[in-house]
Amino acid sequence: MFEIGSYVVCPGHGVGQILNQEVKDLGDVQRVFYIVKVISNGMTVMVPADKKDGLRELITDSEVMTVYNLLNDHEVKVDNSTWNRRHRDYLAKVKTGSLIEIADVLRSLFLLKNMKKLSFGERKMMEQCKELIIKEIAISTGEEENLIDKKIDSCFQE
Repeated sequence: MFEIGSYVVCPGHGVGQILNQEVKDLGDVQRVFYIVKVISNGMTVMVPADKKDGLRELITDSEVMTVYNLLNDHEVKVDNSTWNRRHRDYLAKVKTGSLIEIADVLRSLFLLKNMKKLSFGERKMMEQCKELIIKEIAISTGEEENLIDKKIDSCFQE
């Protein structure tokens, strides 16, 4: 159970703050929901408290280092399949809410960008992944977002 006021990650939306906890009657069953305000866009979402993949805690300092190490590792095979297939795979990874998976998508798109021009959808996904990473690291470490942005960019400098 999370505390009201805690920062959490809502997969697909990013970092949010728990505003409240509500009990709702769904037919003959009562369920507990967290009311979460997403930091990046101010949207409020209701997430079932008993849902396994609903919310997760912010990443730890060691996981932050894992993200930076992953972004610095360019010795990976870049997916050259069709854009539709890549987009579907990337979207599935982003929806997991795992910052490691999101960093993997960002790395793939950055490396692909060095090989060819990205489509509009790929550029948009790259921006989304970068923003999700920046927000979570900033809130979990207290570091400024612009510094994290520069650190991420430096991972891909030639």
